[in-house]
Amino acid sequence: MPNVSQRGIQMPPSPIRKLVPFAEAAKKRGTTVYHLNIGQPDIETPAAILDAVRHTDMKVLEYSHSAGFESYRKKLTGYYQRNGVTVNEQQIIVTTGGSEAILFAIMSCMDPGDELIIPEPFYANYNGFAISAGIRIIPIPSGIETGFALPSIEAFEKAVTPRTKAIMICNPNNPTGYLYSKEELDVLKEICLKHDLYLFSDEAYREFCYDGRKHISVLSLEGLDNHAILLDTISKRYSACGGRIGAFVTRNQQVLDAAMKLAQARLSPPSFAQILGEAAVDLPSDYFDKVHAEYNARRDLLVKRLQAMEGVVCPTPGGAFYAIAKLPIDDSEKFCQWLLESFSHQGATVMMAPAAGFYATKGRGKDEVRLAYVLNEEAINKAMDCLEVALKEYAKQNGTSK
Repeated sequence: MPNVSQRGIQMPPSPIRKLVPFAEAAKKRGTTVYHLNIGQPDIETPAAILDAVRHTDMKVLEYSHSAGFESYRKKLTGYYQRNGVTVNEQQIIVTTGGSEAILFAIMSCMDPGDELIIPEPFYANYNGFAISAGIRIIPIPSGIETGFALPSIEAFEKAVTPRTKAIMICNPNNPTGYLYSKEELDVLKEICLKHDLYLFSDEAYREFCYDGRKHISVLSLEGLDNHAILLDTISKRYSACGGRIGAFVTRNQQVLDAAMKLAQARLSPPSFAQILGEAAVDLPSDYFDKVHAEYNARRDLLVKRLQAMEGVVCPTPGGAFYAIAKLPIDDSEKFCQWLLESFSHQGATVMMAPAAGFYATKGRGKDEVRLAYVLNEEAINKAMDCLEVALKEYAKQNGTSK
């Protein structure tokens, strides 16, 4: 039998989805599973954008332009303008989800063997994209002790080599919920200009910033027109994860030309999802008010419950809808599997993502988990009841109880 590729062998399993078989088995036993492991919101997708797809009068479902519908790209320029970013429709390529936008950035700007610096922990699928493109991720550690703030400029300088081609951030961050400040973004700007690097910015959670703070896009930073690439998606913004529509945005014409060749090779983004995305831009300006308030309340509840548990450390996230918590356990992989295989409280258990899968440095995150506060407050309370009881039971079983 022929061998599979080394790329296929090296592709990491998703830390977010790898425990799914254990969750499915728990459900078959009749156990309720509270899913805090994945960023799949329970917020209803706006009816208006679903109706736009339902009521489409289309005789032939034909290819769109490889860059996406011009009408959609023009509407996106208005959306970005409202968020402090001035671009034209020629500087936007509509992609099949944010994932394709990330791949377009890596493959347009980097060659096999090049290095991409990313503060860790980071979105686990960046590892898969890097392996797909044959590049190497160079992690720079950030820690729970600082709430996962941007590492020092010295740490970045130390990581830069002749093979370094770009720095990548997610802002607000998945998996930590950290929101980068203008001062931190200016540090990244300084490094990119000094070393002539690209700055890739995954801004999927732009709308979800808390405590009165605002999101700042890399495309709003002066002097980075040839360096900054914005990577975007409608998935989280409008609770439309299955829509698979994103955007690749830059003012660098050479990069746009290279990315367009990749866009042409995959022909076009999906038409019905573009109709959905275009309708989303037309949602009332107050659409996010209620959604934002809901996530804010969920964040406050989750963090309050976690911080009240003995031995648990959880910084308050500044954005997105994720938090990383350090638990009084030996191994979060074992603990999260045990929760699904061997534990239940009042007929329920909780599913979380072991945080080690969000680190590139071996051994980091072993006692941490990522929690996505994508469920309503009642469900979060019940999930936290499960976790609180589970931590005590797990400690007794493993001889670590006090």
